[in-house]
Amino acid sequence: MPQLRLTSCVLLLLLSATVSAEPRVENVRIWTENDKTRVVLDLNQSVTHNIFTLRGPDRLVVDIKNGRLASSLVDMPAGTGAVRSIRSAIRADGNLRVVLDLSADVRSRSFTTGPNARYGDRLVIDLQRSGGLAPVKRASEAYRPGRDIVIAIDAGHGGHDPGSVGKRKTREKDVALAISRELARRVNAEPGMKAVLVRNKDIYIDHRTRTDIARRNKADLFVSIHADAVDDRRANGASVYALSLKGASDEAAHQLAKRENASVGGVSLNDKDDALAYVLLDLSQNASLSASLDVGSTVAREMGRVAKMHRKTVQQAGFLVLKSPDMPSILVETAFISNPSEEKKLRDKGHQGRLANAILAGVRNYFYTNPPPDTQIAANLRRSPARQVRHVITRGDTLSQIAERYNVSTAAIRAANKLSTDKIRVGQTLSIPVFAGG
Repeated sequence: MPQLRLTSCVLLLLLSATVSAEPRVENVRIWTENDKTRVVLDLNQSVTHNIFTLRGPDRLVVDIKNGRLASSLVDMPAGTGAVRSIRSAIRADGNLRVVLDLSADVRSRSFTTGPNARYGDRLVIDLQRSGGLAPVKRASEAYRPGRDIVIAIDAGHGGHDPGSVGKRKTREKDVALAISRELARRVNAEPGMKAVLVRNKDIYIDHRTRTDIARRNKADLFVSIHADAVDDRRANGASVYALSLKGASDEAAHQLAKRENASVGGVSLNDKDDALAYVLLDLSQNASLSASLDVGSTVAREMGRVAKMHRKTVQQAGFLVLKSPDMPSILVETAFISNPSEEKKLRDKGHQGRLANAILAGVRNYFYTNPPPDTQIAANLRRSPARQVRHVITRGDTLSQIAERYNVSTAAIRAANKLSTDKIRVGQTLSIPVFAGG
């Protein structure tokens, strides 16, 4: 009997999870201003929908795939303006149909929009009096792309500063520039992303100017490329660094000392007293450091697929180039140039390309999980997957191979399947999100 009760509880939990996953219309709002009527469907998630108009009588029809009305939505609002009434029903195909009965000839358009501070996902329908009833402009046609995510790529050293030098006279500054150019080329080929090379030739740029260049280009992430070196030539492997807490506090003190020229996130510190300026710096640095550790972890994980890692987890150090208080920043030590075997790899174009691919994969995974809200990638994700592909795991499959096969990020697959790690098992079925426009 206890086993039966446990099974019943599990079934109820599964049923409730299934129900909660359905797209729901949680509220319908309508208002009129001058000759324009706006209808807003408040949703619990983004939806797949179809909108069209019908004659005799004139009406506008909204079909929402697998949609339902929320139990809290008892009555539709009364009609106003160009809308005489609103009604709904579940169709034989299981989709929710919402019908706007029209009282006048209108021009109509619709668009979808993602969550903001006050509302969640919404479907907005605008009706403009005058003229004949025109076909609805679909959301895909009204779509305006967001901005690109900007990645500042900093090739370490340069000019009179060669960096470390290997046994075969390989200079760190040359390796760093070659890998940075490869990474920039791949970032620029990625939809929704744009690369800024801090230096694209053999010149020296001081550390603070490097971050200033990134900030002037409104970079979302700063990636500094280097090659490690120690006296022990047996040392090997790559590492990824973020700023240490000690380095962050040192930078806060520096920013406060030159407050007349300092700013955080575009907010000047010049007119702020010490207490407020420190709070602003602390908030910004905590957010940047947290993001740096997150993106660093994804980059380290992806690099571990193509190279030996000296440290598998993100390390923290007080590198000056990482000290921007308002921009996530990581430093990648691609290998030990002091190790003859790794020096040879660093000189190889193919290995440089593999390193660049791995860094990009980590950056892409992070931003598909944490896209800035005004970007193209965020807009694509808000508009929901165009379709879900089912993939059954077979022996030898890895999450990264599956992601590459379907041209999506591992982060997107993990999010779609609520996976906390990259571990998968034979026979497991994964939902593969294939994004519209991505």
